[in-house]
Amino acid sequence: MFRLKGSVLMVVLCGAHAVLGADSHVAVLPAGPLQDKATSACSSCHEASIIVQQRLSKAAWTKEMDKMIKWGAEVNAADRDGLIDYFTTNFGPDQVAYEAPRTAAKTVAKARPKATH
Repeated sequence: MFRLKGSVLMVVLCGAHAVLGADSHVAVLPAGPLQDKATSACSSCHEASIIVQQRLSKAAWTKEMDKMIKWGAEVNAADRDGLIDYFTTNFGPDQVAYEAPRTAAKTVAKARPKATH
């Protein structure tokens, strides 16, 4: 069986990653005083894309934060209220609606005619 050396495999994977544009679709939490704490507390269980698509009120973010802490999110009690404010400011109901990034797979799927049987 053909085996690639680790360095060759890494070059191939990085090239595919760049060609497919995967970097352009990675969600990142917005800059702010609690960005690092929000990233570390949340990304141990899910990607930032779960957060950036939300448009929740402060009450809803509070409920969500308390649920995540119950489920094991490591949030320092002193940071809880600040994180809720961070999420409300950046992902509150008054923010522009989230629009998912388009991917090549979705474009291709839309271009195909539906099968008729």
